[in-house]
Amino acid sequence: MRNNSGHTFSVIASDVEIVGNLSARVDLHIDGKVQGDVTCGNLVQGEGSIIAGKVTAESAKLSGHVEGSIEANDLVIESSARVKGDVIYSNLTIAPGGQIEGKFSHKSTTKPSISGSPVNVGKDNDPFILTTDAKIA
Repeated sequence: MRNNSGHTFSVIASDVEIVGNLSARVDLHIDGKVQGDVTCGNLVQGEGSIIAGKVTAESAKLSGHVEGSIEANDLVIESSARVKGDVIYSNLTIAPGGQIEGKFSHKSTTKPSISGSPVNVGKDNDPFILTTDAKIA
């Protein structure tokens, strides 16, 4: 199928159950059940959908149930989503009501260096310490 922008996408209908890993070079819309890992460019998961496996996508908008880890640059967890697994993301949005049980890790290309110069906290001229003379605009 093609969407309005001309990109190809595949749909797994609500009456379809896949047992095994699913890999797509195109965008993927899942309304059915997948027992296996899902890898694709952009994933949209319908509200009644169940994925039991690892999800890897450039972007993912989840509305159903996922039992497995998720790795996506742009991840949206809708209010109906229920996720049991660790989440690795660059950008994350969780709608009120969305649930995740697992660890969160931010994707980072460079790790911050904390071995730099020591920090002297508490000096009177430190702009981050509010004293009795501090003025707040």
